[in-house]
Amino acid sequence: MKEVDLIVIGAGPAGMAAARTAADGGGAVLLLDEQPEPGGQIYRGVLRADNRRSEILGENFLAGRPLAEALDHRKIRVEKGAVVWRVERSGHVAWTRSGAARIASGRRVLVATGAIERPVPIRGWTLPGVMTAGAAQILLKTAGMVPKNAVLAGSGPLLYLLAQQLIAAGAPPKAVVETQNLRAHLRASRHLPRALWDWQHLLKGARMLAAIRRAGVPRHTGATKLRATGVDAVEGLRFRAAGQTREIPCDTLLLHQGIVPNVQITRSLGLAHDWDPAQRCWHPRHDIWGSTDVPAIMVAGDGGGIAGAGAAVLTGKLAALEALHALGRLSETGRDAQAATLRRALKRELAARRFLNTLYAPAPEIIAPPDDVVICRCEEITAGMLRGYVQLGCLGPNQTKAFSRCGMGPCQGRYCGLTVAELLARERDVSPETIGYYRIRAPLKPVTLGELAQLADGAT
Repeated sequence: MKEVDLIVIGAGPAGMAAARTAADGGGAVLLLDEQPEPGGQIYRGVLRADNRRSEILGENFLAGRPLAEALDHRKIRVEKGAVVWRVERSGHVAWTRSGAARIASGRRVLVATGAIERPVPIRGWTLPGVMTAGAAQILLKTAGMVPKNAVLAGSGPLLYLLAQQLIAAGAPPKAVVETQNLRAHLRASRHLPRALWDWQHLLKGARMLAAIRRAGVPRHTGATKLRATGVDAVEGLRFRAAGQTREIPCDTLLLHQGIVPNVQITRSLGLAHDWDPAQRCWHPRHDIWGSTDVPAIMVAGDGGGIAGAGAAVLTGKLAALEALHALGRLSETGRDAQAATLRRALKRELAARRFLNTLYAPAPEIIAPPDDVVICRCEEITAGMLRGYVQLGCLGPNQTKAFSRCGMGPCQGRYCGLTVAELLARERDVSPETIGYYRIRAPLKPVTLGELAQLADGAT
């Protein structure tokens, strides 16, 4: 089994920045990522984006190109298409690639797996033509596919960004329907003075809203009772806003209620996790360097707490500096000297986070949907069925597996876990922190016996 100084899991902004920083410090780095090219979700396909696609996606998208190009370094080995299915507290990491399983050991392992979109379970969300905003961005970035006659619904800055991109592509959305209301604006206003320290990001948001207004795209705020209508495919979005029930016909409905840390690997490792009551999600507990309660394991980027691409780059670099120090390749004085500028920049990047988290908190009816709404799409379990299981004695997410197989489908709980925890917590009148989360075990992704059969000692 080959050993390297640092194994980085995830080639998004945090992982790419960490890999290059560690390599520049003399560390041998193995970078693993599922996609065919580095970039993560936010910079997906950045190395091959043509001029037209770059114009549509904007200058913020192009900021990922230098990060991806910097991976061309003699101390960095990039494994593309690598599906990580096991990580051990000792630093051993197993993955599959090209039909064969491989394993390596890192003196330090950095989990930089980023975020996933929060599921938006509403009536009709399983209809063909209903997707997440992030899925639409994947199609746009990788294939240049532009959804037409679309409605964007939910909450969060990604809705504005996607609307702006669709406008630039010549296919403006029919409407942007938002769940945040006046009360959310009032709650968030107390955090605005601090948010102004990061005025550049606020200005970007203002420019996106201005582009939406100029294009004549209607915005509906304070929307409730969202429902995708249709029989064999989505035909429209029905909702209530301004005291009226409205329905907007569409061929594509793009839903979004923010993003949450991807905690599958950190949960499988048994790391300590903390509950974020503002964003209604968990994140692994870590210090300012990304170190966790397991010495060999570190976290960086949105996987350690949602903060955006700019902050992810900075936390990736900080984690790499700490790894170099822990491995004896960088003195404490040298580490702190290089980190000083990064920390100041990170403070600015985080200045608006509390304002944004409060303003775009997930809507109550999204985290606790009506009884007839499907929660677990893999096993077709509804919210009402889950509430009934509580009456039968189901105490937490792990028990739902025995009652219903909820969380045991192909996604392994990635897209139902938060909703399940919220529903059970509300039924039992306790906090989701008390309810807990699914117990995640390897394999984290499907692996075949044939792939395992090709795993030999030293096969890296």
